[in-house]
Amino acid sequence: MNNTKIWLSSPHMGGNEQQFVKEAFDTNWIAPLGPNVSGFEQDLEVFLNDDVFVAALSSGTAAIHLGLILLGVQAGDEVICQSFTFSASANPIVYLGATPVFIDSETDTWNMCSIALEQAIVDRISKGKKPKAIIPVHLYGMPFKVDEIKAISEKYGIPVLEDSAEALGSTYKGTKCGTFGDIGVLSFNGNKIITTSGGGALVTHSKNIKDKTVFLATQARDNAPHYQHSEIGYNYRLSNICAGIGRGQMEVLVDHVNLRREMHDFYVNFFKDIEGVTVSEEPNTDFHSNFWLSCIVIDSVKLGKTTEDLRLLLEAENIESRPLWKPMHLQPIFEKYPYYGGKVAEQLFENGLCLPSGSNLTDDDKGRISHALNRFFE
Repeated sequence: MNNTKIWLSSPHMGGNEQQFVKEAFDTNWIAPLGPNVSGFEQDLEVFLNDDVFVAALSSGTAAIHLGLILLGVQAGDEVICQSFTFSASANPIVYLGATPVFIDSETDTWNMCSIALEQAIVDRISKGKKPKAIIPVHLYGMPFKVDEIKAISEKYGIPVLEDSAEALGSTYKGTKCGTFGDIGVLSFNGNKIITTSGGGALVTHSKNIKDKTVFLATQARDNAPHYQHSEIGYNYRLSNICAGIGRGQMEVLVDHVNLRREMHDFYVNFFKDIEGVTVSEEPNTDFHSNFWLSCIVIDSVKLGKTTEDLRLLLEAENIESRPLWKPMHLQPIFEKYPYYGGKVAEQLFENGLCLPSGSNLTDDDKGRISHALNRFFE
């Protein structure tokens, strides 16, 4: 039997990426600017289709960092952040000398709980520390409860930095994720829906904010014949080579989303008669997930087996799986910071597992996954 590695979420090329990269070489645009950068930004703006402007950057983390700067976050400020997420959502808060305030998840989408969010805001204000921004995350491609989070944002006058790193192609009430916040963030890391090998983007409804983003991302060089700098800048612009990969990937983005959703359907069908296993699902038709990763939660009391038992069995079969994100408030580097909520995120981490979800998984791969899962649950 074929025993090559089945990855959790590997890059999936569409065919024309090399042509865009070749054009960059042929025209000597080997720089953090050029036709592919501009073209990739335009492709994203057309896809998001909500009167937005996009600045292509070196990573999603860079986009969060610049987004916080553009929202006026400074040392000593507080920023509210979803706890159940990857550390890149929270790290840039600390880069700026600000304090992260972590919020638990709700059970429907696994994303930021609006009840705990409002409790946190009221409590921080009572302590004389009104938060400067809110960072909710569309986790694993599942949209957060946009209406609830935005209502609280507007009620207290706190801007939303929308972490859509995992959710390109997802929608809420027909509108693309990445366009809801005061500033949105995308990621094109190697394991995402589409990739530029490494890269990200900042999404805004303001041309001025896009221009300011590009200025900061190119070392904040003033308009002068010599190198002059009146602000601190960063080397955060996406290269023309990587943007060429992104342009080719944009041609297959919709196909990739459909294939990820098919993988999710594969798991829903597999687990439909297995008691004690819950597959992550859209709460209702308002939510349309790209299902970047398909995830399950195991009731170890019912099954007498744990997600770690399953992870180890899959590993022995050369199939990659991964525990759900360990919440930020449980991380050694973040455990000293404020946290609001219960144990939803903690329980998801303890009982959840991400299963192979790539858009390039073959029928043979699915057969091997089914065989391994059948061995575990028989």
